[in-house]
Amino acid sequence: MTSALLVGGAAISLATGYPAGAQVAQNDDSHMARVVPRAGAPESFADLTAQLQPAVVNISTRQRIEVSNNAGNPFAGTPFEGLFNRRGGQQQEPQYREGQSLGSGFIISADGYVVTNNHVVSPTGRGTVEEITVTMPDGTEYNAELVGTDPQSDLAVLKISRGAAFPYVEFGDSSQARPGDWVVAIGNPFGLGGTVTSGIVSAVYRNTGQGGAYDRYIQTDAAINRGNSGGPLFDMQGNVIGINNAIFSPSGGSVGIGFAIPAEIAAPIVAQLRDGVEIERGYLGVSISPLTDDLADSLGIPQNSGEFIQSVQPGEAAEQAGIRAGDVVTKINGRDVTPDQTLSYLVANIAPGTTIPVELVREGQTRRVNVTVGKRPSEEELRQQQQFNPDGDDEDPMEPGDNTVIEEKLGLQVLPLNAQIRRQLGVGSDTQGLVVAGVDQNADAARKNLRRGDIILSANYREVTTLEQLEAIIETAEDEGRDAVLLRVQRRGSQAAYVAVRLR
Repeated sequence: MTSALLVGGAAISLATGYPAGAQVAQNDDSHMARVVPRAGAPESFADLTAQLQPAVVNISTRQRIEVSNNAGNPFAGTPFEGLFNRRGGQQQEPQYREGQSLGSGFIISADGYVVTNNHVVSPTGRGTVEEITVTMPDGTEYNAELVGTDPQSDLAVLKISRGAAFPYVEFGDSSQARPGDWVVAIGNPFGLGGTVTSGIVSAVYRNTGQGGAYDRYIQTDAAINRGNSGGPLFDMQGNVIGINNAIFSPSGGSVGIGFAIPAEIAAPIVAQLRDGVEIERGYLGVSISPLTDDLADSLGIPQNSGEFIQSVQPGEAAEQAGIRAGDVVTKINGRDVTPDQTLSYLVANIAPGTTIPVELVREGQTRRVNVTVGKRPSEEELRQQQQFNPDGDDEDPMEPGDNTVIEEKLGLQVLPLNAQIRRQLGVGSDTQGLVVAGVDQNADAARKNLRRGDIILSANYREVTTLEQLEAIIETAEDEGRDAVLLRVQRRGSQAAYVAVRLR
């Protein structure tokens, strides 16, 4: 995903008259009914553009960025690092350079409130934003006040002032958008102010796989490029149904896959930022992963029927309600958990302190618990939480061993934990399980980044301390027609996590 903005490319003009529509067979005879586009597809977008363009602005920042003095410092990263930056016994002053950022935005009120992306007005690296400038389509510049930002949704609100009223646009209802609807984007790609592009809605509520509560976008083929971030995506009634946010691009330029934050998500957040209201989001305190084919197979449940709980934070809402690692959450407050309506999204939009029912599957049984939703921590606090993320170091070729069933089916050599191995791995005597001694690089276990030194705590929710126990679980899984086994794996320095490994 490359941060970007919308637009870039030639405007589309349509020939008069409709193309031949798709043909649909009727039940009563062979007559074919013609399906034509809804009314509203224009011959030109010029009138709509003329009406909307005055409210779309260019946003630029001037930043003061600290430059590292450690280049060439042989003591960098050591306790003596500061000595290298001394001259004449005095610590050298930090060095700075000037930086800039460029993006788009749109005015939402006559008194000059402006919406854009948070990353458009955020400092770069070790920088400080010293000035934000909003440039109108006619070239008039205004100094902007930063009213509020929300990094989690990547939204920001600015304020500009003048004697007369500003032209402005309004949010529409993005929930009514359908794939195939016409959309128009106006913005400032590559600093080219007032650029207009058109396209269609390619998908609604697109989950890009980046994770987070707001990984839920309108996808469009309207050209989006760098500098368009924060610009509006309009429907044919001139309402803002999306805020251009990112593109998918191997090259860094538009390839026709752009993403906009839906208005139904953005509008309430913008209203809170504008009014100075603290944004509080719901939080369960769990680490989750999608219910992949392998996970579903290992659990014997349908795919896309929930999300998998990898770990539970001590003391948080989920633990207090009895939710455990290994559970599959299928419903939140009566709403199904799906790839388009993720657990993170549903919980984030529930007020902290609210008690809600949560439906989950545990060891094949459907359960229901009541959870009092907590308050979501800041992004910095979330980043500090450790997660299981194997780095996939290469292993030496696995030598043939004695645990034939485990090697053949999982591609793993395992050993029971003993006192010496525990000392080598730095784990206490209370840790029970099997340690991975080798991984077949041609097996699914290697693709899932299992490696030597990992400790298998359980398989299909059953603790394993002997090779015979693991072999029996594998054989049971095969008898039940399952194609994978769910392992709970502990790695040094990481939380225990579940990994579904395919049988072979």
